[in-house]
Amino acid sequence: MNRVKLGAWVVPILFLVLACVPFVAEAVGEPFYVTFFARVLVYALAACALNIVLGFAGLVSFGHAMFIGLGCYAVGILSYYGISDGWLQLLAAVAVCALVALVVGAVCLRTSGIGFIMITLAFAQMFYFLMVSMTTFGGDDGLNINEASNFGLFELTGSTEVYWAAWAVLLASCVFLARLKKSPFGMVLQATHINPRRVNAFGYSVFRVQLAAYVMSGVLTGIAGVLLANLTAFASPSYMSWPVSGELIVMLVIGGLGTIAGPVVGAIAFLVMEEFFKGLTQHWMLIMGPVIVVIALLAKSNFSWLERLRGVAAPQPSAPETAAEPAAVPAGETR
Repeated sequence: MNRVKLGAWVVPILFLVLACVPFVAEAVGEPFYVTFFARVLVYALAACALNIVLGFAGLVSFGHAMFIGLGCYAVGILSYYGISDGWLQLLAAVAVCALVALVVGAVCLRTSGIGFIMITLAFAQMFYFLMVSMTTFGGDDGLNINEASNFGLFELTGSTEVYWAAWAVLLASCVFLARLKKSPFGMVLQATHINPRRVNAFGYSVFRVQLAAYVMSGVLTGIAGVLLANLTAFASPSYMSWPVSGELIVMLVIGGLGTIAGPVVGAIAFLVMEEFFKGLTQHWMLIMGPVIVVIALLAKSNFSWLERLRGVAAPQPSAPETAAEPAAVPAGETR
């Protein structure tokens, strides 16, 4: 019996609910909800970007927060010199993140496994300490951003404006990832995780495919950094620290690696839990840590519950076919 494919409605319903948040916040007189969920959307966008390399290609990048920081500083440094044109800031963030991702990816993808993890972490720490040492732009104290990004038709002057911008970009990213996953490039990218030798045997370059995905992921994460800079009006080296990269990985694990709605669900669940536990005690990490451990232990098949919502049951093994009985041959005839 065919089951209703609920998974096809997860993303539309999720974004419809998120679109109601500003109106609900205004009705109850709690603008904090807009600011909080704007942060959720920004980190969900960064998790979507990480999903390209971790969820699709199986590459555990422990330095992806580096691109968030680069996006933030693209806004902060240009604003420091009086350039508030949002399109120039976005172009600078995309160009810098693409260049850094190309160089870092070209080095990291020469390795695999723990080597890849450690090299991505090393590059992220290099940029972290680079920004700490740049006292002109605040160093370890960070850089205040006095002017919001101006895109002409709209300006990211407050939490509400950033919320709708992040909502729109995240929606477009989810649609893009859904199409990417089913595209020939997406199929090859996922195959590089399953059997890279066979991918090479078919004439594709595993290195080039994964490098293209890494650059794509880095650019999308940098766009999340641009939105975060406008939300907080601040750029700090802490945005590119390794704990932030770890949080993005945890969000993906909670929501589901390789799924489309997974990064959004994971970001909501992680940040809501964090905010809830912070309200209970200042030692909230003592609660958050075991909860994440339990979630990881309960996870099976990369948290495939989102996929099971699609109503596609796992194929049942069919009974072995028996050889057909030879037809009787009349006397005097041959086959």
